[in-house]
Amino acid sequence: MRNILEFEKPIAQLEAKIEELRHLGSNGNINIAEEVAKLEAKASRLRRTTFARLSAWQKVQVARHPDRPHGKDFVNFLINDFTELAGDRAFADDHAIIGGMGRFRGRSVVVMAHERGHDMQTRVYHNFGMAKPEGYRKAIRLMRLAERFNLPVITLIDTAGAYPGVDAEARGQAEAIARSIETCLDLRVPIVSVVIGEGGSGGAIAIAAGNHVYMLEHAVYSVISPEGCASILWRSAEHAEDAAEALKLTAQDLLRLEVIDGVIAEPIGGAHRDPDLTMTRVGDDIENSLEFFAALSGEAIKSHRRDKFLSMGKVGLA
Repeated sequence: MRNILEFEKPIAQLEAKIEELRHLGSNGNINIAEEVAKLEAKASRLRRTTFARLSAWQKVQVARHPDRPHGKDFVNFLINDFTELAGDRAFADDHAIIGGMGRFRGRSVVVMAHERGHDMQTRVYHNFGMAKPEGYRKAIRLMRLAERFNLPVITLIDTAGAYPGVDAEARGQAEAIARSIETCLDLRVPIVSVVIGEGGSGGAIAIAAGNHVYMLEHAVYSVISPEGCASILWRSAEHAEDAAEALKLTAQDLLRLEVIDGVIAEPIGGAHRDPDLTMTRVGDDIENSLEFFAALSGEAIKSHRRDKFLSMGKVGLA
């Protein structure tokens, strides 16, 4: 692993010891298979117990892991014959959101995804996954295109939030996000959304107001980043860990609060440990959702989405 999180260091040390023993064994006649097997079992147990009891802040770290598969990885893995459609037909193309048409397991779809980039060059190119107004206006254009041709929409969310720069505000950032949410809620075709990493504020929900919303096991979804929340409430980003606990931003918290529809299991150790398995599981849940909505009319699909969001936060009367 190229990037090791602080709480993963004991696991990494065991894995390094295993590799060292394997190297010694391959260069001599010493039989160390039994010792390697014991260490592998120990590392597996430690990995399992560590990731079974992650704190909210540790889940934020896993969701932001630089080796985690990003939007483009999911699109390349799940979508055949993907044709990217660029630009909002008004100002520019926003590389923080990629989108287009393709075939998902034999079904024509429109797909959109946040892309954060994997290294400094691509992160700058994709603006770290933080979209500007033209990104959300592109999303609106693609959603209306999907409705015109009766194609389901798949959205993959991974952003710290919408870009907060002056230029974005000058071009109507809040209005663009609001219009994108409105379009999500108004469509007569199904929208299936998956939070694959970090779902931050309006920048996430702008393309995540779907009929079914799923989260990967160690993804996070919140109205503000823990650092931003800590800066407001404690006047210091040093309290980000406390803020993460208070925000109830984990997939497990949000499923319990009925904000999302399901949690998709990740390989032990996080999605970056086995990206192909992770993306296959995501594809399975998307396929099940699309099968469910295939038999419903456009009006029923729209009503399903409306009722889903209107029911959130209701408290039963005693």
